Amino acid sequence: MSNFALITGGARSGKSSFAELLAAHPGKPVIYIATAQVLDDEMALRVKKHRLQRPSDWQLIEEPFDIQAALNEIRDEDSVVLLDCVTIWLSNLMLKSLGSNSESSYPDTLSPEAEEEIMAQVREAASLAKEITPQVIMVTNEVGQGIVPDNPMARSYRDLAGRANQLLAHYAHQVFWVVAGYPIEVKQNGQELLDSLKPQQERLL
Repeated sequence: MSNFALITGGARSGKSSFAELLAAHPGKPVIYIATAQVLDDEMALRVKKHRLQRPSDWQLIEEPFDIQAALNEIRDEDSVVLLDCVTIWLSNLMLKSLGSNSESSYPDTLSPEAEEEIMAQVREAASLAKEITPQVIMVTNEVGQGIVPDNPMARSYRDLAGRANQLLAHYAHQVFWVVAGYPIEVKQNGQELLDSLKPQQERLL
């Protein structure tokens, strides 16, 4: 069974650097799953910077859509799997879904059915991350901590990312929040607080 860890935080908070330290720490082979698609010069530069900061002996899997298949292919490896990042994966799935449902331009927002289809994929990936042999580390972003987006598509993406992060955190053994380069483990303390707030009869079940 994997020791599934989720790492979240804001943009440029140090999430990826911490995730890479965590992945390297056990001394096992690391398999890096990259979800980004290089569609413009800015993304190409971002990808290049990430590649340069990673050890050259890490195995690279580039998979923008089917994370479940990628995890299944390496489910028996004695290794550490680092997926960076969840929110880019979600944007890939969202844009793919919107594009497949429109003959001309993107619709304003995801339909409830399309959102549930994506959430089902997130749930399957989370379950695999918890069950397979390699330790799995996923990096995600807190995209809902700024101002409310000014258009329906961005608000739809914000809501999708928030729901997905909650689901992944539920499955994960550890959840880290990174602030200004410093990680804080939040799941254990958060779970203890939630448990203390449940009615007495629920705690006895």
